[in-house]
Amino acid sequence: MFNRLATYASFIRVSHSVFALPFALAGALLAAQHAAVTWGTIGWILAAMVAARSAAMGFNRLVDARMDALNPRTAMREIPRGAMTMREAAVFVVVSSSAFVFTAWRLNPVCFALSPVALAIVFWYSLAKRFTTWTQLFLGLAMAVAPVGGWLAVGGRGGWEPWLLAAAIGTWVGGFDVLYACQDLDFDRAHGLNSIPVRFGVRTSLAISRAMHVVAVGCLLALAFAAPLGGVYLAGVAAVAAMLVYEQSLVRADDLSQVKRAFDLNGYVGIMYLLFLTVSLYGPWQH
Repeated sequence: MFNRLATYASFIRVSHSVFALPFALAGALLAAQHAAVTWGTIGWILAAMVAARSAAMGFNRLVDARMDALNPRTAMREIPRGAMTMREAAVFVVVSSSAFVFTAWRLNPVCFALSPVALAIVFWYSLAKRFTTWTQLFLGLAMAVAPVGGWLAVGGRGGWEPWLLAAAIGTWVGGFDVLYACQDLDFDRAHGLNSIPVRFGVRTSLAISRAMHVVAVGCLLALAFAAPLGGVYLAGVAAVAAMLVYEQSLVRADDLSQVKRAFDLNGYVGIMYLLFLTVSLYGPWQH
């Protein structure tokens, strides 16, 4: 039983939940400044994020199974190495998708009505590489759903906050996914798959990634004035910016050996941002 649970956890890369989940909670916390929020709502937001991400990752592994088996970097994933069958993966995606729609229904009618749209967006990323250069931007779009969903779940409606946060997470995630895609450049070209590195090459792709991270930090700064937020929040944005600068410094056009290390650093970005935002909203000076 434990081994099967470990297989499923590896299948959906549970550790990577730290990318989107903190921003969903950030959207909820910002909306809570204008509407009441309960611990029950926070719990359903967490459940919705886990279900949506599980469905998206399962769908990705399912539709990419053949390509994953051909790519030495991904050949040991669960489906290619036989640890999970295609049928199991398909059932997992259906169950996770159903769970997400259910949690959206428990949140409010707006979230329920938009839940199929959210699923369509997160599923499209897995197919995008077959049709468009801008695959990494679609991953950014899929992740940008998280803060908007958190905002709507709490009852937030108008305001710039969720859109600035969505733009920030979208360009942040898209930027680091461009770095990650550089390591598959030769494989993608050989198998007719599309990506920003395939279209523009590594050197230009690194410049695009860095520009996207500049935009991400700019959006986080703009949020400080839209919310408004104070000095603690600005310190958090500075810390995020420093982390992204370090991440970018690890990857060069003539040396992609540190791409995995750079990618893993992003696990700290969302958590760090959420902590600074929470302190800025609920610190003792606010009472």
